[in-house]
Amino acid sequence: MKTLRQLVRATVPRSWRIQTSLALGELASVRLRRELGSLARGPKPIIVGPWFGEVGFELLYWIPFVAWFTERFRIKPERLVVISRGGVDAWYRHLGGRYCDVFNYLSPSDFARAQEDRTAELGEQKQTRPTAFERALLDKIRRDLSLGDAEVLHPSAMYRTFRQYWWGHASEAWVHRHTRYQRLMTSPAWRDRQASYIAVKFYFNECFPATAANRAFVADTLSRLAREDRVISLTTGLQLDDHRACDAELARVERLRGTVEPRNNLDAQTAIVAHARAFIGTYGGFSYLAPFYGVPSTGVYSREDGFSRRHLDLACGVFRKFTDRELLSLCAVESSPVSSSVLVQAGPPPRHPRWGAW
Repeated sequence: MKTLRQLVRATVPRSWRIQTSLALGELASVRLRRELGSLARGPKPIIVGPWFGEVGFELLYWIPFVAWFTERFRIKPERLVVISRGGVDAWYRHLGGRYCDVFNYLSPSDFARAQEDRTAELGEQKQTRPTAFERALLDKIRRDLSLGDAEVLHPSAMYRTFRQYWWGHASEAWVHRHTRYQRLMTSPAWRDRQASYIAVKFYFNECFPATAANRAFVADTLSRLAREDRVISLTTGLQLDDHRACDAELARVERLRGTVEPRNNLDAQTAIVAHARAFIGTYGGFSYLAPFYGVPSTGVYSREDGFSRRHLDLACGVFRKFTDRELLSLCAVESSPVSSSVLVQAGPPPRHPRWGAW
């Protein structure tokens, strides 16, 4: 038996569905501004978060959305209390305010269990509405930081705002109406910042599945890079999400493994990426982190249907405003490993006929 959504898609022309979606989106935008305006009024602290999602969504959508909110409603920085994980206060420093890390309150196992429970409650990983776990965590943080009845800017506001774009019903202009992008200028200190090196991060996901060919590609690429330049892997040994690291064990590749804790793992990885001469790894969130620091990034994939073209197009457009250089390139896995000499020359993201049907 078909669901209501399937019946609508089967009987209502796509052009009508898009027009209806855009109209509803405009109404939602008006309602959002009214809600945010109410939240912004008064002197109460504003809790931003908690953020539990992917690195890519945090960098490309959530932080720019919060920046737009603070600018649009003239929020004083001292009112903001940002809640995220992994010590990413450097990502938010341009917004001002305080930073509070989730791992100050949760162990890795508690965090993983909470993520599973939250996904089960919502039916997806996206924070489309506050959950009981999040409300309980916020109550604990309110008490600990003496925030009283602080207001909350929850990630669900951002997800509601941008779904028209993700569905393919709105252009990038829709996103830019509700975001403010800028390079991340403040980065954590790194002991070897004067030395030249390449940062790498390979893991399996939908666009780079755990196949024998992909494992061989990673091993060959790391081996070749290590012969030509210093290589530092961002593999931490921590299992905090569903991504499985796939770095080959090579003596010439340096690693973070065993040197970081959950509460500073993203901080440590950011420091390495921000001071690298280039980044290469599985196409995903860290492919975006490097360009936000002006570092050329090469994202590797083997399945063209394993990632959304809309996120990629938006990211490339944003990064082109930072510099004349192409900061984000994609490399399709075939048979040849990537060498240091062609690392940042893999070319712009590919076009594919299927993507034109979005």
